[in-house]
Amino acid sequence: MDVRQNTAAWKRVVEIASAADRPVALPSAVTACVEDVGADGLGVSLITSGRIRTVAHAADERSYLLEDAQLVAGEGPCTEAYLQRRIVEADMQSASGRWPVFLRTAGELGIRRVVAVPLLVGNNVPVGAMDVYHTARAPLSAANHARLEAYARILALLALDAHPVLIGWEQAAPEAGPVGYPPAVHQAAGAAAEASNVPVAEALARMRAHAFSHQQLLEDVARDILTGQLRLEEDRDSPPA
Repeated sequence: MDVRQNTAAWKRVVEIASAADRPVALPSAVTACVEDVGADGLGVSLITSGRIRTVAHAADERSYLLEDAQLVAGEGPCTEAYLQRRIVEADMQSASGRWPVFLRTAGELGIRRVVAVPLLVGNNVPVGAMDVYHTARAPLSAANHARLEAYARILALLALDAHPVLIGWEQAAPEAGPVGYPPAVHQAAGAAAEASNVPVAEALARMRAHAFSHQQLLEDVARDILTGQLRLEEDRDSPPA
């Protein structure tokens, strides 16, 4: 641990929170990190019990769309950083074919480089990851590498404050990527499965296909299903698998 970087990062987070008259929490830490490392966006995704992924915070709408793209596709640097418990740097051009769905979204949104950093607590137990987005392909410097690790430690602690359910998770060595979605998505998949008389897994596949083809957030698709604004059996753009 780089004590100087850690202290400097905490100081910056406190300054951001104080200037905005807000408590020290995820939003202030995300803002501080983006400004400190010169990023063009940042998203924080959390994994609860190794299954449910939620977007805890995003610096802006573009960052949220990028996080959601990884959730929809079940792929991306966030998952790799979480599994490997190490920083994952990815140039979108050289990563062709690695994460097809995420790469398409990143390209459309002008993102050229992503640095994913695991959020670790205790004895290196991962509770999620933060994704730092850049519109340029400049590699990560050694100084920024240490700085991002410092911010990741802060974000992990603040994530525990915001999501105390993470404290009870004792899985220390994940063997597979996080599966599953926020509760609303599961509820919508169940409703869609019943309405279409298909298995829940097939309904979820249709929801993901609809979200991808219509460039929507998966949670927005779920909301439309639950409020009766979308019936997947009438959606010709969504393949059954």
